[in-house]
Amino acid sequence: MMTTPPLAPQPRSRRHWLLGGLGCVAAAALTACGIPMPLPSARTEQRASTAYEQKAARHLYQRYAARIYRGQLPAMLYAVAVLEIHVSGNGQIRRLSWMRQPSHAPEVVREIERMVRAAAPFPPTGAGNLIYTDTWLWDRSGRFQLDTLTEGQLPGG
Repeated sequence: MMTTPPLAPQPRSRRHWLLGGLGCVAAAALTACGIPMPLPSARTEQRASTAYEQKAARHLYQRYAARIYRGQLPAMLYAVAVLEIHVSGNGQIRRLSWMRQPSHAPEVVREIERMVRAAAPFPPTGAGNLIYTDTWLWDRSGRFQLDTLTEGQLPGG
């Protein structure tokens, strides 16, 4: 029995490459003009405004008033973590995404996630789903400040 060899892939036509190239040029031109290209996630979520970030930070401060570090933070912090929080229009947590985790302090990562989830619902967004980011400045005492509302840090010595 004779088998036929598999078909070799056919080269793409010049027209195919030309249309692809024109699409790239059009996207570059729109970007250069300041017209944002829609991303798949941009249709369902948008970046939070500074006003919402402050509102969300105040919400966490009210919820965890006893855990807030009062005054300027020490020069050496135990951990610095950056968390992106995906919030639904009614303030429910949709997802947490770490942008920077303190690898030496996994207990801080777990505690921040627990605290954020327990603080839900957050203030309503008024704009559908959105994403906001805050930096957690964590002291050895287990108290923290959020960069959005920080009182600053003492100079190093």
